[in-house]
Amino acid sequence: MNRAIEAAGSMGGTVYFPAGRYACYSLRLKSAVALYLDEGCVIIAADTPREGTASGYDPAESNGPWEAFQDFGHNHWHNSLIWGESIHDVAIFGPGLIWGRGLARGHDDPDLPLAEAPGVGNKAIALKNCHNVTLRDLSMLACGHFAVLATGVDNLTIDNLKIDTNRDGINIDCCRNVRISNCSINSPWDDAICPKSSFALGYARPTENVTIANCYVTGGFQVGSLIDGSFKPFPGTYEDHGWQRTGRIKCGTESNGGFRNIAISSCVFESCRGLALETVDGGIMEDITVTGVTMRDIRNAPLFLRLGSRLRGPAGITVGALKRVLISNVTCNAPLNDMPSIISGVPGHAVEDVKISDCYFLHKGGGTAEMAELQPVERPNDYPEPVLFGPLPAQHFYIRHARNLEFNNVELRAVTADARPSLWLGDLNSADLTHVKFPSSIGPTVSFNDVSDFRAFANRGLKDVSIEGRISHMQL
Repeated sequence: MNRAIEAAGSMGGTVYFPAGRYACYSLRLKSAVALYLDEGCVIIAADTPREGTASGYDPAESNGPWEAFQDFGHNHWHNSLIWGESIHDVAIFGPGLIWGRGLARGHDDPDLPLAEAPGVGNKAIALKNCHNVTLRDLSMLACGHFAVLATGVDNLTIDNLKIDTNRDGINIDCCRNVRISNCSINSPWDDAICPKSSFALGYARPTENVTIANCYVTGGFQVGSLIDGSFKPFPGTYEDHGWQRTGRIKCGTESNGGFRNIAISSCVFESCRGLALETVDGGIMEDITVTGVTMRDIRNAPLFLRLGSRLRGPAGITVGALKRVLISNVTCNAPLNDMPSIISGVPGHAVEDVKISDCYFLHKGGGTAEMAELQPVERPNDYPEPVLFGPLPAQHFYIRHARNLEFNNVELRAVTADARPSLWLGDLNSADLTHVKFPSSIGPTVSFNDVSDFRAFANRGLKDVSIEGRISHMQL
């Protein structure tokens, strides 16, 4: 197959894979070459011994002094089923299937090889420093650590992929001008669509000008059952071990270069974690819009906006910024969820300019008076994940270290009465609430903890109030 790709690359062309099963090690993409997988074609990641082999996938190339700043999977591209570096005008398309049967996923799976072992592959498609790339109409099954890893790729189109995998679906790292549309992704054990901006290229490069539209993301089904159409749920005991199904859209965690001009629209989240916007490694996240999103059966923070100070990267990195985020027309029907949305910076570094409008959030409720009195620790340097905040003293929104927030035409509901306030506000400067519907509650509606310049008008369940000075503590 690599000989056919080489031949096509000499003049440009398409390598055609007819119906059949093809067990492969690394396929090396070339510029001006397309791979077409016809109906009934299955490209299979060949098996390797658990301890590795001298004659398997291409070696994991060195990433020099940058390897300490991101996980193993983000530091190497050649140890993949299909890979390309510094190439252009490339496509992989067609109705066929890519099955990562023999790929490691970076977990200690006794039936899979070790990712760091020689000759082992851990990604289905990996691209580095490329431009003009199209992935379209493929199905992808159990694809190791990443079904698609694109690092430093510009002018990237990903359309109509069905991905049913045992870790990450699509990771877009340090990329520019990216269009992800019409994809269905089931990824119970990791994120479905994940823009990042790591230090893997040896410098901080933003991920920017990205649209994610008309996609379905979930972690609710056994791997393989999205592609075969059976949509088999996990057994009831799956809920007992405390693992929250992932399957979401997340910007981060790797965030050295930051994120600019990201638009997420007309997407469905089901049986997974909520939307996460995270910048914790010094990058600036700005000009983000989220609109027309439906969430169902969410098990943790429906919205998670986190500016943190993990600062994983070269010495001298300073805290970044998270600002200008517009979220509208989001509905979250999550009757089993008892965790609020979280908007949180760190002391001295506020999340800024967030507007939330025309949204509906239904939560489980049932929080106790003891929970309402909690004062969560800061943990500014930790990995940014909602569950690491621990139990929280809010039932709908926990907001800390923020400035210039606006809620308009938002409805907050709970299945059962909750002793926690709907909103917990701490170190907040300048907020406006209008036409917000609060639930009936056995506790206060809003808890103020070091808040200034706050106004609330024409809300249901909260009287009109205007606070110009700073309030150290008050409840309404």
